[in-house]
Amino acid sequence: MSEDHKTRILILGGGFAGLHAAMHLDATLARDPNVEITLINRDNFFLFTPMLHEVAASDLDLTNIVNPVRRLLRRVAFFAGEVASISLEGKQVRVSHGFDHHHHDLAYDHLVIGLGSVTNFFNLPGLADRALTMKSLGDAICVRNRLISLLEEADTECCADKRGPLLTFVVAGGGFAGVETIAAINDFVRHAVRFYANLREDMLRVVLVHPGALILPELGEQLGEYAQKQLAKRRVEIRVNTRVSGLTENGVQLSTGEIIETKALIWTAGTSPNPVLLSLPCGKEHGRLKVNENLEVPNWPGVWALGDCALIPDAQTGNYHPPTAQHALREGKTLAHNLGAALRGGPMKPFSFSTIGQLAAIGQRTGVARIFGINFSGFIAWWLWRTIYLSKLPRFEKKLRVALDWTLDLVFGKDLVQFQTFRAPTVSMKQDITDKQSATASGSSPRAT
Repeated sequence: MSEDHKTRILILGGGFAGLHAAMHLDATLARDPNVEITLINRDNFFLFTPMLHEVAASDLDLTNIVNPVRRLLRRVAFFAGEVASISLEGKQVRVSHGFDHHHHDLAYDHLVIGLGSVTNFFNLPGLADRALTMKSLGDAICVRNRLISLLEEADTECCADKRGPLLTFVVAGGGFAGVETIAAINDFVRHAVRFYANLREDMLRVVLVHPGALILPELGEQLGEYAQKQLAKRRVEIRVNTRVSGLTENGVQLSTGEIIETKALIWTAGTSPNPVLLSLPCGKEHGRLKVNENLEVPNWPGVWALGDCALIPDAQTGNYHPPTAQHALREGKTLAHNLGAALRGGPMKPFSFSTIGQLAAIGQRTGVARIFGINFSGFIAWWLWRTIYLSKLPRFEKKLRVALDWTLDLVFGKDLVQFQTFRAPTVSMKQDITDKQSATASGSSPRAT
């Protein structure tokens, strides 16, 4: 059969949901020579986001929590590009890629939408221009660079009277991402400050701003209180029932009217589905696509959705499945099965899954976890966090590298190196003939041995 008659399947997004759908299809449907499957993603790697805060805090090397997509897929093709628009009527996806951001229009017979979510600043003044985020590998590197830059600047004598804002670090959002980020930052800066001659640990100020009454509300009151007390013992200020209302050059404005002078606000307090979905003429709620229990988009045959951008009904609760990684990877498996059933015939399998557990690392080898309804805290919860997430990290090579990083971290301190992308200094000038002769005579020619 010619390529023109192949069944074309496009998977949009390479997060937990999209990648695991592609991996399961790679082992099943992609073996069929009459099926052509392509995964489209902006990055050419899969980012293991649960360990992102460890990169920001120098606990892990930045390359150890990413896996090249081309190493994970053997039969599914990969296209590195950004989805610009989707035409459900025309069954086409417009993709932008390359240095000049030119466009390709890719046709499909089946479309799997797993575009995830993006950071939402809720139109708060100053955040889009000045706030840091923790959503991508680049975000984690930027946070790490900012922390070190502020320590370096604060250590200089000329900044002696401006050290307060330089040594104040604020995280907005008391969910999993916010708590793990603030804990990692607190450990990092308190370890690092000892290497700066003009700084002392009592100069540091670390603040967590949370709109609810208790941090980590997903884990319940008992574990939330435990996490809050542990962070407070480590001199983390926790402002509950408080929201960030704006960010200026001078600091963070809070809903209480207080202004915290800082040069570092890390925003983890809100996400929204990918804005590309806004123009789609199908059922949505708060920007997320409504699908049935088989992960199909109603009234649009051949269109599927999963992950953070999809609202998947939960028959057991009558609500929707939460947008978590453990749900997303299982949604990928279910979608691969149902897509195969749609093409080859056979019964589809409704998606059904109940949360196994939730875990959070809160610094200094402590954590909180609820697994099968049982609460864990302290060292055992931290050990469970590392063990479970290490088992979920794709590829043995990356598991080994992360395990080695963690082992070395028990012996050696955190690395204070910034990952800057500046080019080395260069010049472009004519060289005087006498300088050339002098250099040759002294044996400093590039060809000299």
